This record gives sequence, C-alpha cells and structure tokens, in this order.
Amino acid sequence: MSIKKQIAYDYSNFIEESNICDTHATLVKRIAHHLMGRLPSSVLVDDLIQAGMIGLLEAYRNFDDTKGASFETYAGIRIRGAMLDEIRKGDWVPRSVHRNSRKVAQAIREVEHEKGRDAKDNEVAEKMGVSLDDYYHVLLDSNNCRIFGFEDVGLTEESIHETVADTIPTPLERMMSENFKENLAKGISMLPERERLVLALYYEEDLNLREVGEVMGVSESRISQIHSQAMLRLQSRMQDWI
Repeated sequence: MSIKKQIAYDYSNFIEESNICDTHATLVKRIAHHLMGRLPSSVLVDDLIQAGMIGLLEAYRNFDDTKGASFETYAGIRIRGAMLDEIRKGDWVPRSVHRNSRKVAQAIREVEHEKGRDAKDNEVAEKMGVSLDDYYHVLLDSNNCRIFGFEDVGLTEESIHETVADTIPTPLERMMSENFKENLAKGISMLPERERLVLALYYEEDLNLREVGEVMGVSESRISQIHSQAMLRLQSRMQDWI
C-alpha cells in the first residue's frame, strides 16, 4: 500500500472511530456512573470514562454482527470490562477486605449447612465471633471496597448476557457453562426475598444503590450491606463451582 493510500486509510478509520465515540459517549458515561455507585471516592469518574472509551474502540474493532448480539450489548460488556481492568490495576483493595469477605462466605456456608435454611445475620455474626454491628461493617466495607458483581462468584459478563465467545466452545464446555448458569439462576431464586429484590433492581433495572434504597425505603448504606451479603451468600452456595 502506498503512503498516500495508507494515510487516507488511517484518516478514514480515525473519522469512523471518532464518530463511534461521539455516538456512544452516553453509554460509556452511564456505565461509569453506575460503577461509581459502589466505589470509594479515590476512584475518579473521568478515569473510568477514559478507560471505557478505550473499551468502546476495542469493541468497534472486534465486533462481528454475524454472531447475533447487538453492537450496544457487545460494547457495553467491553466498556465495563475495560473499566474494571483499570480499577483493578490500582490495587487499592486492602487484603483485610478480601480476608473478611472470605470469612463471611465461609460462615454463611457453615450456618446454612447446620441449619438447613438461609443463614440469619445474627447467626453469621455469631459464627464469625463478632458483634452484629461489626458484621454489618464488614459487609459495608466489602461492598464499598470491591467491584462486587457476578464475576465474583465465577460468572463473566459475557456469559450473563449470553454473548458469543471469541472461540467456539467444545460440547463439554458448553454443557458445563449451561449447567453453571442453571445452578446460578437456581441459587439466585433461592436467596431471601429482600436480597433477590436488591439484585433485581440493581442488575436488571440498572438502578444505583441510592435509587434501590429509595424504592425499598431504607438507607443507601443498608442496601450496600444487603447487596454484599447476597453476593457472599451466592459465593458460599456456588463454592463447588468456583
């Protein structure tokens, strides 16, 4: 390719990518602000938006419209993934948060195994050897200091949205993936009603924690605790799959 043709090609791509960024800037900002609802103040929304724009461009370059998913669905997954990667590079999560989260999941698992029913807050706190207030603080720290999502129980955004993967799975991989999703769906359906509602409002209705609190008539911090507990309860119940 001649230099002139290469310059013309590069310029054309630049214009197309600029148009993509302009067209879908609102999507990037919406995802960034949604994530900010569960991040500490040290994370800047502008940094998320910048990472999201890179994810948007990668989505544009790799999108294949013959695989069934719409561009916005595919781009949304890539944008959120790019933002999460950027946040995780910061490594701002204290080790104690991970350790305490594991303790909560293990305590829930043990209590539910012993009782044969949903573990109650005071029972989990007692199993951990802490007061109920301290238990709630652990839940709040977990939700405020981590990117809690379904990837925390072993499920990727791609499998949630059922987007076609870059490679074709083998029949065994496909069967295992379907079995996992079926068991995850079953696990969610068996959560306490309040926890199911929080997850539905947050993930399906795309409300932030403050808005979920307004719907349910409780504080944002209480919703944060419930969300954290729901994810840790799922993690404990899906342990055999992780």
